[in-house]
Amino acid sequence: MDIVSKLYDVAKRGRENAHAPYSGFSVGAALLAQSGRIYAGCNVENSSYGLTICAERVALCSAVAQGERVFEMMIICADSIVPPCGACLQVMAEFGDMEIISFDMEGKFQRNRLSELLPQSFRLPK
Repeated sequence: MDIVSKLYDVAKRGRENAHAPYSGFSVGAALLAQSGRIYAGCNVENSSYGLTICAERVALCSAVAQGERVFEMMIICADSIVPPCGACLQVMAEFGDMEIISFDMEGKFQRNRLSELLPQSFRLPK
């Protein structure tokens, strides 16, 4: 099994764990770190909508909590092909120009670099 297929399977399983009682829009994510480790995420909705956390940020925060800082690829899985939201793109941009592949449940996909989806991310000097 190639890495994209493996990540897609992880994202689909993550989607099954989504907590989306308000929108019914479940999303799963799988993040590949440079170390080779894979981190899963799912969206977690809240009745106070602004507190909802997207699947991509759940996966990324899980990876960062484990000490990861360099990422190669993010796979997203939802009912339809959807790009990450602007907030997720900005958070991911903090960690470099990873590849992002958005899948639907039938396996159709769209492949982009983060820099294509967010060409002018906000940056502070380090």
